[in-house]
Amino acid sequence: MINNVLKNFCLITFALIAPITLPAGGIQKTLSQNKFPPNRNEIILSSNTSLYSSPEIYAKELFVLDVGTTLSILRNWKVNKTETWVRVELPSNKFLDDPNKILKGWIKI
Repeated sequence: MINNVLKNFCLITFALIAPITLPAGGIQKTLSQNKFPPNRNEIILSSNTSLYSSPEIYAKELFVLDVGTTLSILRNWKVNKTETWVRVELPSNKFLDDPNKILKGWIKI
């Protein structure tokens, strides 16, 4: 009887404490274990800026981005020495946002 109680006590104790130290458990040993996404170039707009469908001044203007909008830079396009365009992506929640919402476009720098 005492032997069974001792076995059950050890089993319950192990079942309650051991998962905390497992990778899927609760303790996080170091931050270096996390796999963060690679550094992305981001910009924050300091003025209202138009988002265009292509890197041309006469391209269709999709909409105007407000001051303080954070954008991820996807690529650069240099038209000439004085004109540079940047392909950007707007932050979004893929699960909650409208799937038809425009998320990518071009801005002139």
